[in-house]
Order: sequence, then C-alpha cells, then structure tokens
Amino acid sequence: MTWPAVHICRSLDHDVAAVSRVAGDPANLPAWATGLSAGIRQEDGRWITDSPMGVVEVAFTGLVELGILDHDVTLPDGSVMRNPFRVVANDQGSEAIFTLFRRDGMSEADFRSDAEAVRGDLDRLAVLLHKRLPRA
Repeated sequence: MTWPAVHICRSLDHDVAAVSRVAGDPANLPAWATGLSAGIRQEDGRWITDSPMGVVEVAFTGLVELGILDHDVTLPDGSVMRNPFRVVANDQGSEAIFTLFRRDGMSEADFRSDAEAVRGDLDRLAVLLHKRLPRA
C-alpha cells in the first residue's frame, strides 16, 4: 500500500552544498522550518524541538552534504514520520524538493494545509539563504 503524495519544489539561487549546509543543520530549523520547529536543543546527542505536534525528535538520515536531507520526526507517542527531502542541482542553483505524504486518517483539508506550510517553509529557506550567503 502507498499513500498519496505531492512533491513540493522551490528553486533556490544557491548550489546544493550551500543549501545543504544551511538546511541540513538542525540548529537552523527554527529559522525556516516553522511547520516543524519553534525552538531546538540538543539532549544526549539528539535534536529535540518544540513543534506544533508537541516535543519531537528530529534526525537527518541521509548524506546531508550530498543534498539528501531526508529526516525522521519521532512524535510524542513514539511513532516516526519519515520525510524525504532532497536538494538537487539546477544549473548554478538548486531545487529543494520535499515529498509530502497524505497519511492514513489525514483529511484532504489537513493535507492541503500541510502542503501550504511546507511551501512557506521553503520560501523562508530561500530568504534565509539570501541573507546568509552570497548568490551562486
């Protein structure tokens, strides 16, 4: 069985390495991923964040330096949400591509709302990159 999915993309004026350095650093999540993180801290080597879902753990699971920003979010009940997130080269810039799944029990309205939140997060990432880094 598979869940319905959408791929939410945002063009960025920075190369894969630069985007990965910023987006793949958990300490930066509160600055752009407000749908996930309102504040983040390390506890016993794990990244813990205050999210709209409660206190959760965030762990990047891919080779971040290569643009594989897949990450697991462990919810307060112990369940794990796996989130595919890739950054791929596009000429001198890149494309950030987040895959959003419509999980069991999620309404269409909640799915649309989550997709809008991800779009907003990627827009904030573009602004953060523009502020912190020179253009590609």
